[in-house]
Amino acid sequence: MAEQHTPRSLIFSLYGAYGRTPDGSPLPVAGLIRLLGVLGVDAPSVRSSVSRLKRRGLLLPGRTADGAAGYALSEDARRLLDDGDRRIYARTEPKLSDGWVLAVFSVPEAERHKRHLLRSRLGRLGFGTAAPGVWIAPARLHEETRNALERLGLSPYVDLFRGDHLGYAATAGAVARWWDLPAVAGLHEEFLAAHEPVLRAWRTAPAGPEDAYRDHLLALDSWRRLPYADPVLPAELLPDDWPGRRSADVFAALHELLRARGAEYVRPFLTGDADAEPGGGAAPSAGAPRQGEDSTGP
Repeated sequence: MAEQHTPRSLIFSLYGAYGRTPDGSPLPVAGLIRLLGVLGVDAPSVRSSVSRLKRRGLLLPGRTADGAAGYALSEDARRLLDDGDRRIYARTEPKLSDGWVLAVFSVPEAERHKRHLLRSRLGRLGFGTAAPGVWIAPARLHEETRNALERLGLSPYVDLFRGDHLGYAATAGAVARWWDLPAVAGLHEEFLAAHEPVLRAWRTAPAGPEDAYRDHLLALDSWRRLPYADPVLPAELLPDDWPGRRSADVFAALHELLRARGAEYVRPFLTGDADAEPGGGAAPSAGAPRQGEDSTGP
């Protein structure tokens, strides 16, 4: 099954990879439209998605240095991207001795919508369910969890604890109950099916900056969901054929190969130096797989 890349997600990935300007200056709308056009996203979809991100408080309207209409990241968006970087680019091997963080929550019936929001947010942070109202994750996620709950105004309903699993079931067996490991493994396999052929193609026959930008952004947009769906557990708690390390290696290799070369292509569109007309759409070949790329990829 081919991966799905939504315009809104691609825009946020684009800002995360290339759009965090040191001075917080906005990126021109015309440049965003041209850059998303390379990925097969038309101009109306870009504008609609930018409007949604603006309503969520993630993008702020402004003018570039030459007076063009643009959007800058809000402080909340920058914090989200900074938190995401620690997950997306992490390469440290977790240890069982690091322990766990528990989130225990209780929400009044009159505020049941916050109960749903809490469950959804904890799940998106990588928590598994140990028992009703008791969620568990590797201890290293403690600070990010605290920040996220405070940002959403949910901290009054939650107590956080750190500790070790003392039994009665073996920890590996308990982990298999707390998380849906086959589903997580399936996400890794999907990532590998889409992007491992791309890595092989680049190692065999490197292409130009536009291809580097496209392949890097698609890989990043796919990968940045995985470190949240997968809590990245110690190896001794996972099946022997666990695909997570291999998919992490593929993403790291693609990022190292493509990020700087993709930036060469992106830079003129984000500084207003390229011919980026606001009505521009996708190039005729937008989204087509590179030679050697799996046709079932993005």
